[in-house]
Amino acid sequence: MVQQDSNEETRLNSRWKFFSPSPHSGYHWDGGQRRFFEGWYVRVTLPHCRQSFAFMYSIDDPIGNKPCSGGCVQILGKNEEYLCRTFPDVKTFWAWQQDWGLGHYKLRSQPEHGKVLQGLAPDPFDQLVKEGYQMTPTWHQGKLDDPTGKQVAWAYAVEPVYHWGNSRAMQQATAGWLSFLPIFEPGWQVLVAHGWATGWIDWQGQRYEFEQAPLYAEKNWGGAFPQKWFWIQCNAFTAMPDLTLTAVGGRRKVLGWTESVGMIGLHSQGQFYEFVPWNSTIGWHVTPWGYWHIWAENDRYVVDVIGTVAHAPAQVRVPTEQGLVFACRDTTHGDLHVKLKEKNTHKLVLEADSQWAGLETGGEWDGIWIAN
Repeated sequence: MVQQDSNEETRLNSRWKFFSPSPHSGYHWDGGQRRFFEGWYVRVTLPHCRQSFAFMYSIDDPIGNKPCSGGCVQILGKNEEYLCRTFPDVKTFWAWQQDWGLGHYKLRSQPEHGKVLQGLAPDPFDQLVKEGYQMTPTWHQGKLDDPTGKQVAWAYAVEPVYHWGNSRAMQQATAGWLSFLPIFEPGWQVLVAHGWATGWIDWQGQRYEFEQAPLYAEKNWGGAFPQKWFWIQCNAFTAMPDLTLTAVGGRRKVLGWTESVGMIGLHSQGQFYEFVPWNSTIGWHVTPWGYWHIWAENDRYVVDVIGTVAHAPAQVRVPTEQGLVFACRDTTHGDLHVKLKEKNTHKLVLEADSQWAGLETGGEWDGIWIAN
């Protein structure tokens, strides 16, 4: 297990103005033998060229020498093309325990004394790394070289705008205080509900350069896996550029019983609107693919969210008891409509549309899922 190097962290804090107040930002593995995974999802949306790039990084059973042990990078790239590369050697994965910093490398040559390199500066990364990635809250970089000849590289700076919670208050755990208890697994945390990315992505020879493109980031971890779920995410609303929405519903087992839980979170103009089971009533009507409708109300607000997509999904791998398998259907080009009103006065707070929603269903579905 790679231990966080405090001197290295200090150096990188200075270089990249390290800032990550979200709970659960650090790596969760405790060094134990139990089944464990941790995964990170980062999405950069480029409306000006009608593209979106979703990066999915994961590590399974980092203790090593187990059937599921290893790392992986998956990307939904140009026109939702799918690319996947594995990193079987868990010893070359590194992650900070106290904050958001991680990477996985295949190096051109072995470092002296077998030391695991952490947080390389951009130029040494290009020189030393054959394949791999690294990321902190403010810098993401990587390159993959598929045996079929597909090559992808990326490097961009990140400026966070919203994490999870009111912008002037202490940031919240996305799943509440229960997320600190391992019986409520998998854990889930939105790291950057909305941010700006500036840099470039090279997708198989086509280079996309961007400045202040919408960015979103989240993570999950643990040793248990939901039976099924849906997910909605968007932070690219043309008429409201700082609006971001994340909604999710899932069915999981907790201490021998099965429960369905859902939530909706919105950030807009410095305000956070949260609809969670402990402060709201939440319902949904979601099909296995094509239609997502989730609504909620608390003592002050009512929210209604509808997502649709007409084209077939992209298939991506997700962690299961048997390791990463194709059990998830995704799009980064979904249509989304969101409306938020005051409960008592019915005054419209916001209403917005987007063609850049992330829409997902995963796990085992046997028809329409309705919860009231």
